[in-house]
Amino acid sequence: MSKETIKTTHYAMGANPCENGISFCVWAPNADKVFVTGSFNDFSPDKNPMESDGAGKWFAEIPEAKFGDQYKYRIINGDKELFKNDPYAKELTNSAGNSIIVDPYYDWENDSFKLDDWNKLVIYEMHVGTFNTIADGTPGDFKSVIEKLPYLKELGINVIQIMPPLEFPGSFSWGYNPSYPYAIESDYGGAKGFKDLVKEAHKHDIGVILDVVYNHFGPGDLDLWQFDGWSENEGGGIYFYNDWKSKTPWGNTRPDFGRGEVRTFLKDNALMWINEYHVDGLRFDSVLYMRNVEGQVNNPATDIPEAWSILQWINEEIKKAKPGALTIAEDLTGNEWVTKNTTVGGAGFDTQWDMNFVHPVREAIITMEDNSRDMSAICNAINKYYNGDHMHRVIYTESHDEVANGKARVPEEIWPGKVGSWFSKKRSTLGAGLVFTSPGIPMIFQGQEFLEDRWFEDTKPLSWCRADKFDGIVHMYREMIALRRNLHNTTAGLSGSFVQIFHVNHDDKILAMHRWDKGGPKDSVIIIFNFANKAHNDYSIGLPCNGIWKARFNSDWEGFDEKFSNHSSFDTETQEGEKDGQPFNGLINIGPYSFLVYSQDEITPPQYEVNL
Repeated sequence: MSKETIKTTHYAMGANPCENGISFCVWAPNADKVFVTGSFNDFSPDKNPMESDGAGKWFAEIPEAKFGDQYKYRIINGDKELFKNDPYAKELTNSAGNSIIVDPYYDWENDSFKLDDWNKLVIYEMHVGTFNTIADGTPGDFKSVIEKLPYLKELGINVIQIMPPLEFPGSFSWGYNPSYPYAIESDYGGAKGFKDLVKEAHKHDIGVILDVVYNHFGPGDLDLWQFDGWSENEGGGIYFYNDWKSKTPWGNTRPDFGRGEVRTFLKDNALMWINEYHVDGLRFDSVLYMRNVEGQVNNPATDIPEAWSILQWINEEIKKAKPGALTIAEDLTGNEWVTKNTTVGGAGFDTQWDMNFVHPVREAIITMEDNSRDMSAICNAINKYYNGDHMHRVIYTESHDEVANGKARVPEEIWPGKVGSWFSKKRSTLGAGLVFTSPGIPMIFQGQEFLEDRWFEDTKPLSWCRADKFDGIVHMYREMIALRRNLHNTTAGLSGSFVQIFHVNHDDKILAMHRWDKGGPKDSVIIIFNFANKAHNDYSIGLPCNGIWKARFNSDWEGFDEKFSNHSSFDTETQEGEKDGQPFNGLINIGPYSFLVYSQDEITPPQYEVNL
């Protein structure tokens, strides 16, 4: 193959099938020579030389190479001899092993799954290695996740968000130290295993959102480091900044967002998950540390403008490739520009994790003394939105960050060592009630639904026996999710755009809000929260419409837990008279640390006395 042929032929990066076996393409602009060495040539150091296009890329076609073969690149730079894995490798024997030529052909069985409307999503964040561990001392894998898909479907989950399953050092990791951004972790089941999971999830009407890490790579087992032998200032070479911009909390391994080939490397990675793996969206880890070296807000001196532009580019390209895909930013600054459209200068994300919800809500439910609970903070958390759209935020009380590194699960925070206590059950589910009834996209973390008591560690699997022990709490989560998704066709307003908090009792810690979409029967929803250890009978609140308001849910029901007080909370019929700024009023009963959900089957026209 001549250089003239190379210059006029487009090759996909990495190892890919071609008419003449397998084509290899790698970017190594500072290399003097590059060779492909692998199992197809007995790992010969010089049998298969690559040719340069004169612009930094090297190419080769090897007829003997086939799917499943192992390989590396042998790079010569002066007196340096480097053996490097393929940056675009989609699978490795392990993070310190060899690249594998992956068969791109996969039977998706006519997969045509489409993510539900975003206002109807309920996200379940999970970590593959700990979600469902089959054998002691080994991590879980994609097959073990597939085994639990029927459970998740019954729970009502319609999206799983997977912590990064990218190739990392060893067998245990959170996943936020990816050695190879294109490769699926070998211990989890590799590329085919991940495709199997996505396909089976779609068969269960469950979407898949993948967590990606672009703010840094590695730092362990990182063949990208000084890839072709060049670097400056003892930096990482061609894939990384080699100056002050390289610094991150996880090592000096921030990708060079200003270099064209690196930008394409990241953009192609994002599109690969969408196009080749059929994922339904991406969650970007620590966007703040992409756009600012120190993770600081409003500090132009340490901003990285080219990071903002690459986020815009990636989000735009994802929308072109799959218009219904959901992109989520973990920025945690409450910056509305993160979810503004790129046409007006925003980063273009669809939604972002909302720190303005999780922190005040967690504080409210873990606070020991009732009189210390800040009702105004809860109101602000419910009412928060970005760019006029509540769907621009993901709301939660537990995530992998909130329940690790010394931070406990919510029930454990409420009463350390007493997760099964009445207080822990009541107040943790009160927080979950806020998640599922407040405007935003609700998310829970694995095991939250059965009161997992241990903080998250990548070597500690979920205790699935707790799903049986606390089956009533699991039932409660199932019912809360059904309400949120309107599966009973009585609470459409919970997925609507509108919210009004019309009653706040700072002394008794009672809050009531109205949620609606179009309004009317089975749409307008009233939710009443009691944040105190005190029951109330014949408690008067305002109501927006006349008639009978049906009690759809009572979190104090003894069916959820035999120790709950089962405080009677029946349907209520409106009475004439304005209250709380509403045209009618009604009486309700509510148990301690409980919440109620009401809606109407029909509206009764008000009756007026007519004098003839």
